[in-house]
Amino acid sequence: MPPLVALLAVRIDPLAVAVAVLAVAAYLVGVRRARARGGSWPLRRTVLFLVLGAGGYLLVTCGFTGVYSSVLRYAFVTRLVVLVTVVPALVVLGRPVALARAATGPEGGARVDRIIGSRAARALGNLVVAPLVPLALFTLLLTPFSGWLRVTPWGSAVVDTLVPAAGLAVAIPLAEPLVPSSGAVVVAEFMISFVELVADAIPAILLRLSGTVIDGMTHVAVNAPMWAPHPLRDQQLAGDLLWCIAEGADVPAVVLLFVRWLRSDRRESQQFDDLSDEEYERLAAEHLRGAPPTG
Repeated sequence: MPPLVALLAVRIDPLAVAVAVLAVAAYLVGVRRARARGGSWPLRRTVLFLVLGAGGYLLVTCGFTGVYSSVLRYAFVTRLVVLVTVVPALVVLGRPVALARAATGPEGGARVDRIIGSRAARALGNLVVAPLVPLALFTLLLTPFSGWLRVTPWGSAVVDTLVPAAGLAVAIPLAEPLVPSSGAVVVAEFMISFVELVADAIPAILLRLSGTVIDGMTHVAVNAPMWAPHPLRDQQLAGDLLWCIAEGADVPAVVLLFVRWLRSDRRESQQFDDLSDEEYERLAAEHLRGAPPTG
């Protein structure tokens, strides 16, 4: 692929532009309301949201990966993986949930906390469950359904809207946990997350090793540029990119787990330090008897 093609390829995707404009408008309205309530909002968070979050979304949907998704499978796979993993992570750098709390006051903040603290949000914010969402999407790449997503306008609309929404549904509870995790829970998440690191690679390996074009969209190659690879080679490149990007996107989750473990260890140590001598002796005695602590 000529480098200039990747740099200069641009298309105006009306749906993606509309999504980005609405997101930016909502964020800026939130900043204005937060300041009207007498609070302050860091400029760096606004810049992160606008440049990395909204800008990254537009780059993926309207740049090279958007232009060539329908004829190059590796462009489509890159678009899908970045929209479900990287773009949501960039969006949460702008702390949209914290902004919603600051903009809506105590009552609105309570509503936001109820949503973030709901059973569904807590499940998605669990680092055991969270990787299953992108894994399910990656598994779709092994089916003919991915070909429909790649070459039809409706499929493109699904990728540009529902895929990043699914990523945000995972990223926001992870970034804004309301209930601190205990040390034992974090250790269990650590162990399971390493298993899921291996599981993420399975769809990529199958794409890479398959001897046939899985999605069956070989006919779209007639519209591909002259420098495009053969459809089977295109699929192999898609598998390579899926493996690299998906595994790279798992690294922040492991780092987040490590941070959670440090915080839980510090919190539990402080709780023991705050115990009186009598409380500590009672807990030690209950532990030696095998009875659960009564608090």
